[in-house]
Order: sequence, then C-alpha cells, then structure tokens
Amino acid sequence: QVQLVESGGGLVQPGGSLRLSCAASGSIFWINGMDWYRQAPGKERELVASITRGHSTKYADSVKGRFTISRDNDKNTMYLQMNSLKPDDTAVYYCRADMAVRGVAREYWGQGTQVTVSS
Repeated sequence: QVQLVESGGGLVQPGGSLRLSCAASGSIFWINGMDWYRQAPGKERELVASITRGHSTKYADSVKGRFTISRDNDKNTMYLQMNSLKPDDTAVYYCRADMAVRGVAREYWGQGTQVTVSS
C-alpha cells in the first residue's frame, strides 16, 4: 500500500520554527512533483510550496523568505522548514505528490499535520 505520511507539526510561539516531513512508502517506481498545501479553519486549501524532482522550487508570496521546501529523492521524503512563524500560518498542512505505482501515475495526498502558531 502506498502512503504519504506527514510529521513534525505542533504548537509553536510566533517567531518560532518547525520542520515538517512527508515520507512516501510502498511500491513506488518514481516521484515527480511534490507540494505542500495548507488549510486554515473556514478557508480553502492553498498551495504553499512546490518542488520538482530536479529541485526547482516555487513559493506562495505569503511564505517567501520564511519557508524552505526540499526533498531527498533517495529517501522519497520531502521537507518544509518553516521559520519566523506567524499566527496566520496556523493550518493543517498536507503533502501531495505525483507518483508512479505499478505502472500507473497519479497524485497522492497525505493525511495532514496540524501546525498551530500561538502565544
């Protein structure tokens, strides 16, 4: 069974840092693009950051200069380093990946990890 599992969320004070991880497991042939999304209460899910297999990255304007997306292709894992966190960053963070499994390519989503920024 193929899974994407996020970890690293929690409660942090404004100005603090967290590092999220997203690990893919199962019979994966390859992983192409990967993304971090987030959804705050009462708001639509929004794209936070994207990374290609070749490590090209894009960021939402709201997180540029504070968040860094990265990945380790050998470990099938993606990361999101979040610095200078603000209360507006409070949300459930989800990872998404385009993966080929048993000859079929499609997108997969993780179950989400809660990030709460509060004093």
